[in-house]
Amino acid sequence: MGLYGVKVWVCVLGCRSNLYDGDAIAGDLTARGAIVAERPEGCRAAVIVSCSVTAVADKKCRQAVRRARREFGKGGEKGIVAVCGCWAQGLDAREAKELGVDILAGSRRKSALPEALEAAIASEPPHDLMDMRKNPDARTWDPLTLDRPVLRTRAFLKVQEGCDHFCSYCVIPFLRGRSTSRPLEEALNEARRVVEAGCGEIVLTGIHLGVYGRDRGSSPDKGSSLAELVRRVSDIPGLARLRLGSLEPFALDDDLLDALASSPVFCPHLHLPLQSGDDQVLSRMRRGYTADAFARVCDRARGKLGDDLHISSDVLVAFPGESEKAFRGTLALMERVRLGRVHVFSYSPRRGTLAAGFPDRVPPRTAVERMKAAVAAGEELLTRYASRFVGRDLSVLVESGGDEGGGFTGYTRNFVSTGVRHMGNPSAENPGVGREALVRMTDCVKGELRGYPIKNKNERT
Repeated sequence: MGLYGVKVWVCVLGCRSNLYDGDAIAGDLTARGAIVAERPEGCRAAVIVSCSVTAVADKKCRQAVRRARREFGKGGEKGIVAVCGCWAQGLDAREAKELGVDILAGSRRKSALPEALEAAIASEPPHDLMDMRKNPDARTWDPLTLDRPVLRTRAFLKVQEGCDHFCSYCVIPFLRGRSTSRPLEEALNEARRVVEAGCGEIVLTGIHLGVYGRDRGSSPDKGSSLAELVRRVSDIPGLARLRLGSLEPFALDDDLLDALASSPVFCPHLHLPLQSGDDQVLSRMRRGYTADAFARVCDRARGKLGDDLHISSDVLVAFPGESEKAFRGTLALMERVRLGRVHVFSYSPRRGTLAAGFPDRVPPRTAVERMKAAVAAGEELLTRYASRFVGRDLSVLVESGGDEGGGFTGYTRNFVSTGVRHMGNPSAENPGVGREALVRMTDCVKGELRGYPIKNKNERT
């Protein structure tokens, strides 16, 4: 029987690299005959691609496991819960058993998970905890593959894994392992398969994407870089959009900027994590740049890629020792560099990291206040950025909707969320999910553009 007809909930938490892992796992499960579901109701198994970047992320992982167990119990079957990724890598085996986890795959073992799930479902009675974790320090590549996106309209293509930077607050290098790059030709072959399957947008992603290729040494890919990968992927026939995942500011060099500027498919959006706008805090975080250096990177990027470039970011508030002045400096730098979408996190100590032992913790009430203030500032910045496009005609990739007579939602090439209504225009055909539509932007509400399609058009705008 294998997995034929078995309904599996695939739950992806966390970063863009996890989105790739989840899609690749879902594709493998589908190839084995499984039915991939968006919810656990009525499922026989669950695969949770986990995150451990903060204590909140850990909590969400536990909640996902409990949700799966609760739904399985309603059906009278035990069900199988498999967890992979960062939280799974650091999870105590005893806690895993208490939560009801059946399979732990950890990091760089995700490709083995579908086969393990198949074996677990076939076993009678259900087996004990299957712990497939290993030390992720070796510079090995987990051979996950993606033929087409299963869970989303765009394809996240992971080309780099792990991190050697070791920011003082970050546990991910301990859980993901050392930096490793995917062979260039292998990445290109996968990109071609995805495009040939009908996917028009690719997002290159990795844990430390900007260092792609630097670890290849004397391999056949020696000399490969993210800039070279961008150039090669941009030449793939049929690709309409190319994006980059999160990119550390110091990785945005002139060669990469030139490659992005010359690419006919690059979408003008960069996600550059800021974390703090205070030099002392940045130093204690071990980020490797100053506030002024971050601002100069943003200026250089706009100089090469145009003033409409959307720069989104991450901000970490309430880091140990962060004074009110330092926090205000972060808000000021957000304003100075004209950020758009901002993901705000509150510091939580991660076991094994340098910052976990730092004194001068910010009081919880102050941390909450700073979190709210940074979120409000980010919302204002996004609305201000998105409002510049009101009155323009922009290409929108349809994410949901697209039924006859209805509207749809999607993203512009600058990665601004857009809600579209037909507004009685009979000549505007629905393009369908995963296709592009030309939309006239009429309004901006809380950072989201609103508009209506004016006609079908395949040209890039």
